[in-house]
Amino acid sequence: MKPSTFLSGPALFAIVAVAHAHAHLKMSTPADASVVSVSPPSIVLKFSEAARLTAAWIQKDDGPKQKLTPLPDKPAVEVSMALPALEPGVYVVSWRALSDDGHVVPGQIHFTLSAHGGADRPAQH
Repeated sequence: MKPSTFLSGPALFAIVAVAHAHAHLKMSTPADASVVSVSPPSIVLKFSEAARLTAAWIQKDDGPKQKLTPLPDKPAVEVSMALPALEPGVYVVSWRALSDDGHVVPGQIHFTLSAHGGADRPAQH
């Protein structure tokens, strides 16, 4: 076995492990790409590891971004932020979080608040 072939496996594994060390979103409520029938009182973000939100916004359709405050002051795996009362439309919630490893991780989810009542469901594309 060539030394370069032998070293490439462990080196590649180390690079992949470092690349996946940052916090990433595992799930959210409301879920990404979902259609909800009632204005959610809050958004819940569940990360793969503790993260501290440094900024968060909500935007309806092409309207202006509205900052979400107050932000949690401690890193956590699960973060909840209050939302204002929402009108029917398509929303984007964007954020920046600081991982425990010091990396800034941006993210966003999209959801639709339906004008019609009914069960929450995934958005149709």
